[in-house]
Amino acid sequence: MLGVVRLYNSLTRRVEEIVPVEDRHVRMYSCGPTVYRFAHLGNLRTFMLADMIRRALEFEGLAVTQVMNITDVGHMTDESSPEAVDKMLLAAEDEGLRPLEIAEKYTKAFMEDAAAVGIRPADRYPKATEHIAQMLELTERLVEKGHAYVVDDGTVYYEVSSFPDYGKLSGNTLEKLKPGHRDLETDPNKRHHADFSLWKAAGPGRLMKWPSAWGDGFPGWHIECSAMSMRYLGERFDIHTGGNDLRFPHHEDEIAQSEGAVGHQVISLWVHGGHLRLAGQKIAKSAGNVVRVPEVVERGFDPLSFRWLTFQTRYRSEMDFSWEAMETADQRVKQLRRRMVDWGAPPDDLSEAAADQDRRFREAISEDLDMPAAVVVVNETVSSGIRDREKYSLLASWDAVLGLDLERDVREAWEPDEDVKTMVVERDTARAAKDYATSDAIRDRLAAMGLEVMDTPEGTKVRPRR
Repeated sequence: MLGVVRLYNSLTRRVEEIVPVEDRHVRMYSCGPTVYRFAHLGNLRTFMLADMIRRALEFEGLAVTQVMNITDVGHMTDESSPEAVDKMLLAAEDEGLRPLEIAEKYTKAFMEDAAAVGIRPADRYPKATEHIAQMLELTERLVEKGHAYVVDDGTVYYEVSSFPDYGKLSGNTLEKLKPGHRDLETDPNKRHHADFSLWKAAGPGRLMKWPSAWGDGFPGWHIECSAMSMRYLGERFDIHTGGNDLRFPHHEDEIAQSEGAVGHQVISLWVHGGHLRLAGQKIAKSAGNVVRVPEVVERGFDPLSFRWLTFQTRYRSEMDFSWEAMETADQRVKQLRRRMVDWGAPPDDLSEAAADQDRRFREAISEDLDMPAAVVVVNETVSSGIRDREKYSLLASWDAVLGLDLERDVREAWEPDEDVKTMVVERDTARAAKDYATSDAIRDRLAAMGLEVMDTPEGTKVRPRR
């Protein structure tokens, strides 16, 4: 059914239709980058998931508001230890920059890398450092409601036993969690070993800290997402995305915080993406196998080809990366662009066979982002017997979701014919004579030919509409 998009909800463990809280308007929050280091391809695959969801929803006619946080507060691996060192401080010492300069440097790099692989900008990028007040207000609400408590040094912990549904997302219920679990902070002042920090007292190794009612400190890892998501999307919104590794403890704790504060379910669907692996290992800085966008470019590949590579695997599954597979993907994307040049301009209408291909593509996209099935439809369409111009029309339309810039070669190879050149001259003459009725009429004729008309200091410029 057109207009419907279904996604796997990690919370209910089933594929569900997206039914927005606000009719035809989906509000989505995406866990964003931690900006004291560069993003790698594994990170970008996760961020691409949110981009694909947004593209699919807009493809089916829904409006989307997307918020992605920027974590510019450095977190430490073991923040309860007096010897713990601020990760932002480590980066600052290594590079000779101040903390916010570090954050600005890596935020800029993230934006550039995300754009290179076709991730469109979110509507908002709230920074953690600019929302400390909201985090403190939320922490105070949780203390007042009996979900949190303050220990002697001024650290504030969330009391997980106060939230009966703890573990509903990850399955890590209190009965299953043992002291010393690798994802739990160790602090003898906690009432339960699974309690997690909302606000932490600043120790001697802490560079970034702020005043609070409990003394100087800094926010816990999880509180920023609860505070900023509800600040910009409201106390009920539709989708939250992130990598599988964030289901616990980050997203589990986020649910406890948000629902504990407002007393009801906040997020309808939780969508998580699988990891990217290299030689069987998860791509991660700790594994020493990081691959970044600049390396893709240095090897002569178009970064957008990485998108096509990811389409071969369902987003929920682990995916293997290799340079051989990257080369194959790059060749295919460039081949598709060349075919678009060969096929020519799209027709006014589609035959029944072409419309059927369009239906199949939409069904694949709408059914839990089944990109492997969508790839099959693309490949079958390219080799099918339908008219070349219909192939152009279909792929140009589908590229709103694929994000491969399939018309790039068309734009670069295009030269206006004599009729178009004559119309451009006539329009400039009319504009110079202030004959705006004629000028507008010529603009409309050019637009009807599929051209974008631009007014520049040098006169009218035209190009194929993207």
